[in-house]
Amino acid sequence: MTDAATLSNEHLLDDVEVADFVANGYRILELELPEGLNEAAALKLDELEQNPGDEIMDVVPELWQVVEQEVVKGVMTSLLGTDFALMSHRHWHCRQPGTGHMQWHQDSTNRRDIRLEQLLGLYYPRDVSADMGPTIVVPGTHFRNAPTDRMATYTNIKGQIPLIVKAGTFAVTHYDMWHGTSANRSGVKRHMIKFLFRRTKDNTAPTWNHDPARVDQPFSYGDEQAANARTALRSANPLGVSQSDHYKEIKIRTECFDQLLGKTAG
Repeated sequence: MTDAATLSNEHLLDDVEVADFVANGYRILELELPEGLNEAAALKLDELEQNPGDEIMDVVPELWQVVEQEVVKGVMTSLLGTDFALMSHRHWHCRQPGTGHMQWHQDSTNRRDIRLEQLLGLYYPRDVSADMGPTIVVPGTHFRNAPTDRMATYTNIKGQIPLIVKAGTFAVTHYDMWHGTSANRSGVKRHMIKFLFRRTKDNTAPTWNHDPARVDQPFSYGDEQAANARTALRSANPLGVSQSDHYKEIKIRTECFDQLLGKTAG
């Protein structure tokens, strides 16, 4: 989907930003879309009487301008490679006023994998307030598995983040991240369009703004702990897990990051 020759480096992530995504599993983008595009998309969605499923972009063609934003391509190139693909599956999620919460779940199958193969892109054409049933994500859960029926019994989780966002926000999340939706207690429809992006080939080298000096500096918990990728991978603990559990997560993150560097290709 990308043309590596024309995509500006300014839209690519750097080493620490890639490491932060590997550790936390999400990134929030505020898109600079043409004036009136968010409003036009939201109004068209308001008028829908049934969900068109994968055909949503035929009904709301403005959505093409969302996924074609350079900043979106830059993040996807950085994390999924220069030949990433926008998959044909996409879905409109509408939280009607008065609807209840959606239980915790993972969109992927329940497996623990170091490979970064697929990402979700979540577009919000309208401001989302706390009472409109925002999507809720749990950073750091993308390397954790739980049976769906067990997840359905969970309520609030330490570290959960409601996506209270502005119109034009595009949230990128790991496909395995735990997420759900709170109840919509407002009188406004909350819209979200879900896109799915995938990797088409393994990295043989980094596909972001890579600087070896920002990767392999000595690990430190000091003031510069966010200055290099290895420290970002080791220091992040969004779930506040115990030391033993944290060590296991660090190992998985490091293996994932090394895959992205191309160190294990072939």
